[in-house]
Amino acid sequence: MKRIAKFEKVSLEQFLSGCRREDAKNVYEKIALPRRATSGSAGYDFFAPYDIELAAGETVKVPTGIRVKIAEGWLLSLYPRSGLGFKFRLQLDNTVGIIDSDYYFSDNEGHIFAKITNDSKENKALHIAAGTGFMQGIFTEYGITEDDIADGIRNGGFGSTTAK
Repeated sequence: MKRIAKFEKVSLEQFLSGCRREDAKNVYEKIALPRRATSGSAGYDFFAPYDIELAAGETVKVPTGIRVKIAEGWLLSLYPRSGLGFKFRLQLDNTVGIIDSDYYFSDNEGHIFAKITNDSKENKALHIAAGTGFMQGIFTEYGITEDDIADGIRNGGFGSTTAK
């Protein structure tokens, strides 16, 4: 296996700017870095930084407190954990999150957020306990075209690199 990335916590200041909870400092101290469950797992589990309660149809933006330094030519794709998608139709609102290697250098320190929705059609409420895996990330190598001329510099996320 190629070792192409390293997970880190964002700074406390960055986390506090993205997490508006009264107990945000305590939440920050308990953040666990993503990890694989088994040697055969492709996905790195991201853990809920605090308890998440979602009624059917509800959406929440989750500051993970995590950033990732990725080698050039690789990306991190984010998906809901399979069991939560199967049982509750848990969805990432952007369907698949894409973390590019240059996101790490953004003003927000490359802080990874997840906007999730409980899309249950059976009116099931979803409870994700703090420290429980809710999302998984898979690293993927990618290529570029022979005539690629991209020279922009990222300074943000969520559509910040869209060509004008």
